[in-house]
Amino acid sequence: MKHWASIGENTFVAGIWLLFGVHRLLGRTVFSLMLWPVVLAYWLARPTLRAHSLGYLRRLQPTAGWREGLAHVRLFAETLLDKLLAIAGRYPLDRVQARGADAVHAQAQAGQGVVLVTAHIGCLELCQALAETHPGIKVNVLVHTRHAEAFNRILVRLNPQRGVELIEVSDLDVGLTLQLADRVAAGEFIAIAGDRVPVRGSKTVRLPFLGSEADFPVGPYLIAGLLGCPLYLMLSLHEGDGYALEFELLADKVHLPRRAREAALAEHARRFADALAARLHRSPYDWFNFYAFWDRPDVAHHV
Repeated sequence: MKHWASIGENTFVAGIWLLFGVHRLLGRTVFSLMLWPVVLAYWLARPTLRAHSLGYLRRLQPTAGWREGLAHVRLFAETLLDKLLAIAGRYPLDRVQARGADAVHAQAQAGQGVVLVTAHIGCLELCQALAETHPGIKVNVLVHTRHAEAFNRILVRLNPQRGVELIEVSDLDVGLTLQLADRVAAGEFIAIAGDRVPVRGSKTVRLPFLGSEADFPVGPYLIAGLLGCPLYLMLSLHEGDGYALEFELLADKVHLPRRAREAALAEHARRFADALAARLHRSPYDWFNFYAFWDRPDVAHHV
């Protein structure tokens, strides 16, 4: 099976600017109407994407068919626009319900950095908008692709005063660990996805998830353990005409005993997988992993 990172990046820079420009010139209603034929063509032209989308949806809705598949891709397209609006500071914050954010803000005010383990669900860029309402918050997002530099340029153009920076990482080496430690010591946040197997270097653990076993990375918990900082869950879901941005404390400090290190990492990953599954039962269309998540890629290394 191909690693997810080898799948072509469809949301390339020109497409992102086109998406943002259509909304800016014509408004949300016209944008939404124009989106239907684009989504339909995209869905029809990509049988692999259709198969992966329906394979996932049927774990939660056994009767899911083409209508549900189209709805899944359409919500993804709508969410891409919301991501850009959030980065640009144009998304209305009165449509965002932030749950558990007070504890995270208190950490920032005390100068304590944290690790945020997140997922490809909803519009997590809203943490950028919320950060702007609390000066001093800085979020560093670790990504496993080579597109971080291009997207950082987009972030700068959309919002030069942004509180979010993307950091490309393919391996957790000493240099990166020291860099992250410095940022946490300065009270910054480190965000990393808990639902994507890394390109190389970091280990994974096989866990039950929505009826079958799947690989989950242990990198977020290894990083939190090395940095000695609190670990929080951060997830986003569509709710009403906006979003719920949820924060949940997973550990005040991640302890990794030498003789039980693998078991401790697996337990933290399990807690994340259970929390993610609970949210997906609430809002199944919000998860945007359009690849064979339950298959085992050849590059994965297991604990």
